[in-house]
Amino acid sequence: MRLTMLPGFLLLMPLAEIAGFVIVGKAIGLWATLGLVMLSFVGGMMLLRRQGIGILKRMSMEGRTGAMPGRELLRPAMFVIAALLLIIPGFISDIVALLIFVPAVRDLAWNYVSRRFVVVGASGGPSRTSPKSPYRDNNANVVDLDAEDYQRDPNGKSPWSGKSLGE
Repeated sequence: MRLTMLPGFLLLMPLAEIAGFVIVGKAIGLWATLGLVMLSFVGGMMLLRRQGIGILKRMSMEGRTGAMPGRELLRPAMFVIAALLLIIPGFISDIVALLIFVPAVRDLAWNYVSRRFVVVGASGGPSRTSPKSPYRDNNANVVDLDAEDYQRDPNGKSPWSGKSLGE
């Protein structure tokens, strides 16, 4: 989906969900409709709890090491997306969530997503970071100074010295 279409999608999706509520409510009644919405919410919460946030952490860790997340991570990641779609009240999002459970749909998603992965190695972009400290650049030159090796003399011309320029 193009980014320029996103505002229209965000506006039309709730309207489509409301229309879905009206259509399903007329067909099966108010209480059955509310029951289905609650059932999909509970199912989404159970699925999200089962899959957990661990899959997102695994994908992030593989991304930090420079490895491309593989197909074995796609299935649980798509189940997390399906769980989130089930939690959102509405029948259209529930239909999309149920489609995610179909293996052929997941294969189509993998074909679409795998072409868009870009893995940047250590020579072509930011250097790899150590797992102990994600902010430390392992290739940087480190200069270790003692207190005697480094001292700071105040500069009277600096605007941060506390003296005004007119003095």
